[in-house]
Amino acid sequence: MSDTWSIGGRVFKSRLLVGTGKYASFEQTRQALELSGAEMVTVAVRRVNLDDKTQDSLLNYIDRKKYVLLPNTAGCYTADDAIRYARLGREVGLGDFIKLEVIGDQKTLFPDNEATLEAAKVLVKEGFIVLPYTSDDPIMAKKLQDAGCAAVMPLGAPIGSGLGLRNPYNVRIILETAKVPVIVDAGVGTASDAALAMEIGCTAVLINTGIAGAKNPLLMAEAMRDAVSAGRKAFLAGRISKKLYAQASSPIEGMIE
Repeated sequence: MSDTWSIGGRVFKSRLLVGTGKYASFEQTRQALELSGAEMVTVAVRRVNLDDKTQDSLLNYIDRKKYVLLPNTAGCYTADDAIRYARLGREVGLGDFIKLEVIGDQKTLFPDNEATLEAAKVLVKEGFIVLPYTSDDPIMAKKLQDAGCAAVMPLGAPIGSGLGLRNPYNVRIILETAKVPVIVDAGVGTASDAALAMEIGCTAVLINTGIAGAKNPLLMAEAMRDAVSAGRKAFLAGRISKKLYAQASSPIEGMIE
C-alpha cells in the first residue's frame, strides 16, 4: 500500500524528519541520516558556513539529490531576525522551505507565538514554504494555518528535553481542525515517543537531540525510523477501544460443553 504525504509540491514516503545538530562529527551525521530513512533534513542557517568555501561544511555531507533541505531559523529571538535568516538561506541556495523558529524564552526555548505568526505572514507573502515551530495551542495552530503556512509543528515538549509528547490531547485537537500536515517537533526522547505521535494521527515527527544525543546515535536513528513506521501503521489499522473490564479473546459461543 502506498502511503505518502506531500508538502510544498514534494511527495515523501518517510514520515521522519531529522535534524543535523549535536552529532559528534559530520560523518556521523551523514550515517545517521542514511539509517533514519529520512527524506527531509533540517539545517540551521546560522550554523552553516556560508562564506568560506574552503572550510569543511555540513552541507558537504548532505546529498541534495537524496534529501530535501529544511533550513531553520534556530537561535532567532525576534520576527525580524527570523525573516532575515530565512532570506539569507534562500539567497545562498538552501531553497524555499523554511522551518520558522522564533524563540521567546532562553531557558525553556518555548516559541514566541505572536512573533512567529508575524514572521510567518511576511515569509508566506515572499513565497516561502513555511513550517512554523509553535506551542501545542490549537488556536495558534489554526492562525498559522490560516496565514498560509504549509504545515504546523507543535512541540511535544521543550527542545532537547526528551520528555516525549506531554500533551497528546492538545495535539489531537490540532489534528481535528488541521488542513495541513501536523508535524510533532521537539521533545521526542525515544522510540515510543515517536510511535505515540504517529498513533494519534500526526503526519510526521521531527527529531534531532533524541537521535544525536543517544549513547548510540546510529542505532537510535534506526529505532526512530522503525517507531515512526510502526506508529503510522497502527494509526491506519485502527486500535481496539479501551474497556474497563476483560473481554475474552476466544468467543464463548460455539464452545463444546
